[in-house]
Amino acid sequence: MLASDNREFELSIVSDPEDITIAGLLGFLAGHKDRQLVFVYDGRPVRPGYHVTEVKAGTFAALDCGANPEAWAEIFVQLWDVDEDRTHMPAAKFSAIIRKVTEHVDLDPSARLTFEVSDGVHPIALYRAALPRLVDGAVHVELSPRPASCKPRDRWLEEERKAKACCEPSAGSQPCCG
Repeated sequence: MLASDNREFELSIVSDPEDITIAGLLGFLAGHKDRQLVFVYDGRPVRPGYHVTEVKAGTFAALDCGANPEAWAEIFVQLWDVDEDRTHMPAAKFSAIIRKVTEHVDLDPSARLTFEVSDGVHPIALYRAALPRLVDGAVHVELSPRPASCKPRDRWLEEERKAKACCEPSAGSQPCCG
C-alpha cells in the first residue's frame, strides 16, 4: 500500500528527470488537489473526458541481452483519451482513484510508472511521465514515449560518465586521473 506521508512521496521522484514514480506524482498532486490534471502526450493534452480505466502492478524478472538477470516493479496506469461533456479530472480525483486501487492491489511507491494511452481507436502506446508542472492553473504531466534500452550498454555508459566526471577537475581540486 502507498504511504500517506507526503514527505515520503516527495523523496520518491526517481533520479531520471524524464521519469517519475507513482509516489512522486501523488506527492506533487497532494499540494494541488483542486487543480485540473492534464496529461500531455504526442504534443497535445488528453481530452477533458479522459478516464483512468485500469491501474495494474507487476513484478518482472528477466534476462537482459548481456545475460544478466534483471528484476523490477512497475505500475501501469491506463488512460482512455475520450471527450465527454466535462472538464479535466481534478488532481484529487486521480489521487482518490489510485488510493482506491491500493485497497485491493499492493502498489510499490518506488516502482517504475508507465502510462498506457489510447483513444479507443488507436492501439495503446506506452509512455513515461515527467515531473508535473503548473501551466495556466492546471497540473500538466508530460508523457513521452517509453524508449527501449540496452541495460548492459546503459550501465557501461553510466560507468564512463562517472569516470569522466572523476577526471575533470572541479574548482580548487586536482583531477583524480593520472
